[in-house]
Amino acid sequence: MMTVRISDDALALACGADDVAAAFEKAGAAVERVSSWGMHWLEPLVEVNGVGFGPVTPADVQAILDGGADALCIGPVAAHPFIVAQQRLTFARAGKTRPLSLDDYEATDGWKGLGRARELGPEATIEEVVASGLRGRGGAGFPTGIKWRTVAAARADQKYIVCNADEGDSATFADRMIMEGDPYQLIEGMAIAGFAVGASKGYIYVRSEYPHAIAKLEQAIHKSAHIIAPFHLEVREGAGAYVCGEETSLLNSLEGKRGEVRAKPPLPALEGLFGKPTVVNNLLSLCAVTHILADGATFYADYGLGRSRGTMPIQLAGNVKHGGLFETAFGISLGTLVNEIGGGTASGRPVKAVQVGGPLGAYIHPDQFDIPFDYEAYAAVDALIGHGGICVFDDTADLAGMARFAMEFCAVESCGKCTPCRIGSTRGKELIDRILARAPRGRDTVEALPQMHNAPRSARALEDEITLLEDLCETMKFGSLCALGGFTPYPVLSALRHWPEDFGVTRMAEAAE
Repeated sequence: MMTVRISDDALALACGADDVAAAFEKAGAAVERVSSWGMHWLEPLVEVNGVGFGPVTPADVQAILDGGADALCIGPVAAHPFIVAQQRLTFARAGKTRPLSLDDYEATDGWKGLGRARELGPEATIEEVVASGLRGRGGAGFPTGIKWRTVAAARADQKYIVCNADEGDSATFADRMIMEGDPYQLIEGMAIAGFAVGASKGYIYVRSEYPHAIAKLEQAIHKSAHIIAPFHLEVREGAGAYVCGEETSLLNSLEGKRGEVRAKPPLPALEGLFGKPTVVNNLLSLCAVTHILADGATFYADYGLGRSRGTMPIQLAGNVKHGGLFETAFGISLGTLVNEIGGGTASGRPVKAVQVGGPLGAYIHPDQFDIPFDYEAYAAVDALIGHGGICVFDDTADLAGMARFAMEFCAVESCGKCTPCRIGSTRGKELIDRILARAPRGRDTVEALPQMHNAPRSARALEDEITLLEDLCETMKFGSLCALGGFTPYPVLSALRHWPEDFGVTRMAEAAE
């Protein structure tokens, strides 16, 4: 009997993978559900004896079984240029294993990292992570080993490991793919962290919009409980608030409180979940730990450049021809990712902008496409790599409208704790509306009072409104309590800097002349 491998990843399911699988079974083939290779434009991707076909519909099934369907054939999946060009560590099992099979996981070096950690002991395990140069993959880029060292040194009767899987950035799906396709890798990473810092309990915080991931995690935790014991894991569902991706808001949510940012200090590493020392790591960071322990810190640190060591699962999305998961060492250029790996825009039109790092990431102009994918290189141009999400826009995009969206997004998602974020985002949206409407704001009642010596004496010109927007962004950037308010200026200012014509600045200048 012919065996056909089809992904049960949520994206594949959304594209009709279940219907295709049912059609193969009805035709007499054996169907094996596996994780996704990450070539999303080909889903549902069907693999027969290592050869791929995609995207497949139920109508294509008989032709594939008869040895036809040449138009859909992509040749050996593992040899596809999109896969061959990658340096996969975290996603080494993608497309190759059954997500909940303990046999598959163990046969692909699963639990090897946990075993070596237990041989090394807690202190040496932490130093291995420090030596690897691993930095948090959630966006902040803080050294993971240093955080572990702090928690390990804290004295407490209870410590916790919390996995931040509240994947809320636009154009990101790497966390979901791991939870649905390789859940034991995350469980192993958390068990290693717990062993290293002396934590016996861990929580995985997942947004409720990921029901397939939650179901897979629950089953995987149950099946592997005897392997990671005495470490104990639970899954907690978040309600989808973007701010709960910030670690202290997440901790509040875990405790059953409103998802609101906490002031620091104290750091969560010292007073985190329920006031106890807590490691809060992104899912990808915890998965990377399994490879660092299995193969050694030097092996991992040999990937990348500068202070950005290891590999990064980069997610290509938006208006791009070949969207999907591309894991590679730090240092690759944005132009290579978008134009060569991604194949340019799906619309076939020129690329106008690329947003990197989620809805709060800067818009990168094609003139900057030679920037290497690296924490410091992006910071130097007022950008961030965040969680590795890349969203492509063609030349029909309105960047002023996208800047307005950034302010509106912040206003909706703000937890309300600090004024620059709560009020600044609302004023920012109003300000951009006035700029786009070419309707400068006149003096209000308070500004007209004789006591207001510093208030303008006349209605603001549109150039003044632009200056005011820049001042507001500076206040939000440096005065907000967390990254939500602090990073919202990035998309606004980058759009204003690179595409001033979308704000009417050129027309304003011409009108002034």
